[in-house]
Amino acid sequence: MRYILFLILFVSLKSNAQKLDVLLIGVSHNYSKYPKQDFSDIYRKIENFKPEAFFGEFLSTGDERNVMDYWCKKDNLIRLNRLRKNRDIDPNMVSYKIDSLQKLSSKQPKNYELKVDLAHAYYIDQDVSNGHYQYWQIYQRLIQAPDSKLQEYVDQLLSPELDTTGRSMRRLRTSEYALIGFPMMQKLGIQKLLPMDCQDYDLNWNASWAAFDAKFNEFRKDASPTVQKELKEKLAKMNRGFEEYSIIEKTSSKVTEWLNSAEASEISASGDFYLPELYEMKQFPKEEMLSKIHWWIMRNEGMCRNVLDRSKKNGVKRVVVIAGANHRRFMQEIFNKMPGVKVRNINEVQ
Repeated sequence: MRYILFLILFVSLKSNAQKLDVLLIGVSHNYSKYPKQDFSDIYRKIENFKPEAFFGEFLSTGDERNVMDYWCKKDNLIRLNRLRKNRDIDPNMVSYKIDSLQKLSSKQPKNYELKVDLAHAYYIDQDVSNGHYQYWQIYQRLIQAPDSKLQEYVDQLLSPELDTTGRSMRRLRTSEYALIGFPMMQKLGIQKLLPMDCQDYDLNWNASWAAFDAKFNEFRKDASPTVQKELKEKLAKMNRGFEEYSIIEKTSSKVTEWLNSAEASEISASGDFYLPELYEMKQFPKEEMLSKIHWWIMRNEGMCRNVLDRSKKNGVKRVVVIAGANHRRFMQEIFNKMPGVKVRNINEVQ
């Protein structure tokens, strides 16, 4: 009897320990310069995974409001002010407006003017991820069935051709969301893209980057001929990696699969962090480089925590996480250390 009770407790604890199953996809933020891409295997793997939710590299509404500054804060505020001039919504009423439009749109899925209204409301609420999801659906509709009346309404309310910088509507059209995330969300009937980005440390990251660059420029200028020769050899090794990266981008129809490989991750990381073998060179600004790495890890840890916390809040246990390729390796390592989280990158599943 005691053995049976122990077995029941063990099975119960084991089942409760598995809190979250993550399918992690490292992506390019812009597919426009690549050959025509074949996403069929990516789509099949996502569908077979049967996700309950998708996460994207956007800030939540609350974080967008609270983070004082980060790399595209200014761009988002410019869009916000433009759309408020087009048609303002009382801040106290915007959540009710979104709820009402969601219900109407679900009852009238072919009414694209409602989707324009809903995109506008999401942007006003500073929910860029779901403003983009609605805009993508509208944009796809206009490509498939040009409609001058609908186009005029889109231009009047969303002004997409003016939204060109940062995580813009124009950038969206050739992004990972337009080509991977949103088509699969639509196919699987998932109505919202959950945000996971963390920009709490962006100012620290930029300061550490500037400090490293200043010290590295001094290092290159003042290094002895022997050190200069060694540095040149190591930088040439980095450049060979970049050349290989470039060749893949110019020739492959499956860039995303390659971006999720260990080889691509190493090359991608060297663009920000150089090669670890440089760190031991005499007078190399190792402290400043480690500071850069620290703040990058902090951002990625924040992103992983957001996925875990918001999955729990939304009651979902199987999620697709879409992040820039240079995040993939770091996030996978962090997820692997989080209790109750199972993570696989897209190349690890059939």
